[in-house]
Amino acid sequence: MVSYILGLNPIILALLGTTFTFLATTAGAAVVYLVKKEVTPNIQHGFLGFAAGVMIAASVWSLLIPSIEMAEEQGISGWIPAAGGCIFGGVFLFILDRILPHLHLDADKPEGLKSSFKRTTMLVLAVTLHNIPEGMAVGLSFGLAGQLNSHADLMTAFALALGIGIQNFPEGAAISLPLRKEGFSKNKSFVYGSLSGIVEPIAGLIGASLATSVAGIMPWMLSFAAGSMIYVVVEELIPESQSLNEHSHAGTIGTMVGFLVMMVLDVALG
Repeated sequence: MVSYILGLNPIILALLGTTFTFLATTAGAAVVYLVKKEVTPNIQHGFLGFAAGVMIAASVWSLLIPSIEMAEEQGISGWIPAAGGCIFGGVFLFILDRILPHLHLDADKPEGLKSSFKRTTMLVLAVTLHNIPEGMAVGLSFGLAGQLNSHADLMTAFALALGIGIQNFPEGAAISLPLRKEGFSKNKSFVYGSLSGIVEPIAGLIGASLATSVAGIMPWMLSFAAGSMIYVVVEELIPESQSLNEHSHAGTIGTMVGFLVMMVLDVALG
């Protein structure tokens, strides 16, 4: 079975991996059909912290370490693409964060350029910002496994997709439930929550296509995805997970649990 999977085109592998994470977001959005009560702030902050922990661990074990190892195999000092790609990824998300109109759940004013977008659209775009680096990371990880025909890299890709999928589940619910509270129908809330994750397969395919078509760029792309994810964590997830009060234990515990889960998945499977 593993041999068959590795025999697939790297682009197909990237599509399969990111489709799984997208479906996890869709499953989370479907919670709107089951939950009648509003999610408490502690639970919401715990989920945000969990997502932050997963992304921190994934950035190190699933992206930066493989980037360094691959660069050294190419005869390049490992820190060069690791640091350079990380900087480019952070700058890319910084620019996107300043350009794309979006609104966070607890915020009163939208960020990005002024637009006529509805509040609903900007709420979805805020989560979309998180999902771009996540999709790119998963797509690149599966693309790397297919390119190298490596069982170990495939297991690392599976671990990354599973970890991102686990944290995507509450992200989908974090969109659909507030929309339901604002008066949208369950069906419309579900659709918007699900669509917030559709960017993951798109970003994954773009990343994997670039990495597999341009020789030697994979280490840079892996660290680029890591830098993008770290930017999201520091800029948005951790501050939001701590916004309940000065010391949000739910957010802190969520971050620790997320980090441990992703680390164990990556080390055990990879």
